[in-house]
Amino acid sequence: MSERTTAAVPPAAPELTGTGDLGLFGPGSVTWRVHSEPVLWVAGVRSLFLQALHPRAIAGVVQNSSYKVEPWSRLLRTADYVGTVIFGTTQQAAAAGRRIRGIHARMRGVDPRSGETFRIDEPELLRWVHVTEVESFVSTARRAGLELTDADVDGYYTEQRRAAELVGLDPSTVPGTRAEVAAYYRRLRPQLALTREALDTLFFLMAPPLPWHLGLTPARLVYTGLAATAFALQPGWARRVYGTLGLPTTDLSASVSVRGLRLATRLLPERFQHGPIYRDAMARVAARSAES
Repeated sequence: MSERTTAAVPPAAPELTGTGDLGLFGPGSVTWRVHSEPVLWVAGVRSLFLQALHPRAIAGVVQNSSYKVEPWSRLLRTADYVGTVIFGTTQQAAAAGRRIRGIHARMRGVDPRSGETFRIDEPELLRWVHVTEVESFVSTARRAGLELTDADVDGYYTEQRRAAELVGLDPSTVPGTRAEVAAYYRRLRPQLALTREALDTLFFLMAPPLPWHLGLTPARLVYTGLAATAFALQPGWARRVYGTLGLPTTDLSASVSVRGLRLATRLLPERFQHGPIYRDAMARVAARSAES
């Protein structure tokens, strides 16, 4: 696949003000349908497993972050960023994008294979992180039982070009359909490898220090099971890079597990399913409906 994709770039959402500002996507978007699913935090872990297979990308993370020291605060910051882009107002999303671009612009890494110094905000690296994230979100939602047609998935990828633009990517160079995402993965697969940093990340994600002194409680077993589900939700080719089997039976068990997890999360009280950014978005929708 060439870097310039063929799907149309969606027009930017109108920048509204006050209660009328429903952000970059809005209640009629596939994006809101997908990201209304609380089970998507599993997709976030899945995307981290995938991202670690890109030697340059994982080197940049290891060399520029303290994720092992403060993994949960980092996870919460990432979740807050994604939530702001998806459900925040237009201005909030734009401000979040400016902050992340400013952070990335100051960072450099050293390629462990060539010794070359590189920028963290290289388009190739930003595109890899973006594609693995959005593909993880929509694939996990679908396997968890959210009813999405192939056209819906294409629409989601096309909508997510707006999020890609926020981090500094040219939307026309970002895969915008299922076919383009599949072609992108095929093109990148020869570059992926199980490096020492990737293997270290795998072990860490499977057994990170848990907050609130939960490490010696049943929460450890629960987390390990959920992390194993996130790992198994990866494409078979990715699991094979990690040295594990990419069998259909693994895919089936992962789908069953994530469907059960989705059903369980939907039984939780609303305050545990969605955060304040989502609730603020729903309040703006309700206020706009009341005004019309």
